[in-house]
Amino acid sequence: METIFNDTYFMKKALLEAETAFNKGEIPVGAVIVTDNKIIARGHNLTELLNDVTAHAEMQAITAAANFLGGKYLHNCTLYVTLEPCQMCGGALYWSQISNIVYGAKDAARGCLHLQTKLHPKTKVKGGVLEAESAALLKRFFIEKRNLN
Repeated sequence: METIFNDTYFMKKALLEAETAFNKGEIPVGAVIVTDNKIIARGHNLTELLNDVTAHAEMQAITAAANFLGGKYLHNCTLYVTLEPCQMCGGALYWSQISNIVYGAKDAARGCLHLQTKLHPKTKVKGGVLEAESAALLKRFFIEKRNLN
């Protein structure tokens, strides 16, 4: 029996990365980059662990995908990320010329699409895939963080 890969399948993989971030005390955002129905890169937030404001899930995944492909452009690749990318990540995605971005929860305060950050003209964007699950994990993280302080 052939496995059917779709946006939900890959977003679940990104959610597993977000759970890894959660378990490390990081804001739970996870990402995977896919080409030809194969995950070539994974990432989750590491800003606290690395003490680096640029260590977002998307940035980790972009770097890993570029290394895997042996080049800086992510043509024919899709980024699955649990939260709408921020402006910084949107800029990096622009320069990578990634073909597709699929995200889970919206980020009305800092999201690159809400702030009208320009993406590459050929990049297609789809939002709301497993949005409730992505948002619930973020909400749980911040509730627990507030209760610890």
